Amino acid sequence: MNPAVFPVVSLFDMIFRKIEEIIESLELQSIPDSRKAELAPLIDFIEEKLKAKKPIKLNFICTHNSRRSHLAQIWAQVMAEYFNIEKLSCYSGGTEATAMFPVVGEILAEQGFEISPISQDENPVYVIKYAANSHPVIGFSKTFDHTFNPVSGFAAIMTCSQADADCPFIAGAEKRIPIPYDDPKEFDGTPQQKEKYRERSLQIATELYYVFSKIKQ
Repeated sequence: MNPAVFPVVSLFDMIFRKIEEIIESLELQSIPDSRKAELAPLIDFIEEKLKAKKPIKLNFICTHNSRRSHLAQIWAQVMAEYFNIEKLSCYSGGTEATAMFPVVGEILAEQGFEISPISQDENPVYVIKYAANSHPVIGFSKTFDHTFNPVSGFAAIMTCSQADADCPFIAGAEKRIPIPYDDPKEFDGTPQQKEKYRERSLQIATELYYVFSKIKQ
């Protein structure tokens, strides 16, 4: 009897199709050389961990852990899956805890993520799925040193200049990498609100696609 032949299912097929379409539409030429220089230390950190065969832990940090740090955590985890980089875990935190801003979840849902709240309080916890068979991202606001986050050996990626300035020392961080983004909060309550959150999400996705596309495995 001939052995059964099973089709090979790529990781690309597991990522939700709408998210995959967004990834395929990202325009890397929009990233200026000066920004690529800011992203280079993150590329180096990931490559160093891969070469040493060690787990890769990325903690995206912003002041309130409510907007940019969540978007960066989520898109980084997606890109690790897309480029098949194993043993990479993404986290986020703030210098203080507030709540994930609802428009962040709305934009992510619009872009193809499945967002499910599993608690309903002032700081809701969300299950954020981006692929059929992968562990979802657990999203909620927390401080960078919360017990949910790693305590050592991680890269602290500062996604806002305020957190970078206010918190010059991140205990346990092996590397500190400032990659600030403009805060879409500036447009809250305006007709441009959703457009600006969408724009920031796509900028973060584009830059993290660039980062992971440069990783030598």
